[in-house]
Amino acid sequence: MNILKLLEELTQVNSPSGNESDIRSFISSEVSPYCDDVTVDAMGNIIAHKKGKGKKIMFAAHMDEIGIIVKSIDDKGFIRFSALGGLNVRNLVNLRVRFLNGTEGVIGAQEEAFKDKPALDKLFIDIGEKDKSEAEKKVNIGDAAVFEGGFSENNDIVISKALDNRAGCAIIIKALSEIKDNENDLYFVFTVQEEVGLRGAKTAAFSINPDIAVAVDVTDTGDTPDAPAMAVEMGKGAAIKVMDRSVICDPDVRVKMIETAKENKIPYQLEIMTDGGTDAGAIHLSRAGVKTGGISVPTRYIHSPSEMVSIGDIENCAKLVYNLAISEW
Repeated sequence: MNILKLLEELTQVNSPSGNESDIRSFISSEVSPYCDDVTVDAMGNIIAHKKGKGKKIMFAAHMDEIGIIVKSIDDKGFIRFSALGGLNVRNLVNLRVRFLNGTEGVIGAQEEAFKDKPALDKLFIDIGEKDKSEAEKKVNIGDAAVFEGGFSENNDIVISKALDNRAGCAIIIKALSEIKDNENDLYFVFTVQEEVGLRGAKTAAFSINPDIAVAVDVTDTGDTPDAPAMAVEMGKGAAIKVMDRSVICDPDVRVKMIETAKENKIPYQLEIMTDGGTDAGAIHLSRAGVKTGGISVPTRYIHSPSEMVSIGDIENCAKLVYNLAISEW
């Protein structure tokens, strides 16, 4: 499986939080040849099951991406919107958005947005229509859009929208495709609505009730000018999570990850992320608790249309997931 080609295909599917149907269809078709069964739960999570008699292990990667949702349209046809996921308001002005029906627009700002603290209520989307009635022929309340961001690759580096977290999806699809014999009872879960509160992971973990869980996602780096102090660098290997704002990872799981990386000569680094969280935050609190860890892809410019990763890091994360899946726990 060519993980670069897979990553490009994944990132260019437009599926913001709460609107995951297109990416769900794509991923379901990708994983079905490698599983005993693929189901979709009531929340919309994909649960790909590869049966085994050993420990029940859940690998999770969220398939939604950040976006916006229409909340009103004024008389002149300008669209006001709310966020689907965390947005850096300062960076939104003049960005292009694409609604799920194909309509394109540009984010503009009122003059006061540049004088005061930036806020979403000072921004609008212009789709080039002359009034409300014309705009409503293309866009309506509740319609969702994503940020335009094409896929580019230069040697080891990829730039694209939605690497958060189609990178994680690519990693567990790649690992799953290479598992031939497995003792462990494996669940590969592609979750919904992570960007708006880790919602899909909560219900999926409750349903599966795993012995061990690993969330695969992206993480910040500390290797750009003026970046906050963080011992994670792009190109230095898989990031094994110690903690973030949503979880302190299980020490036994973390040690197992480190030992597995060393045994298989997989480059790794340890991650402490002071802002944000991943599906691990919801999974580890499920039922009576789940021993949970995290694997992260070092990523620059997260939550922008120009996220940046190293393909080498993604491949090393996939190797780590594969070896954890076939390991004795």
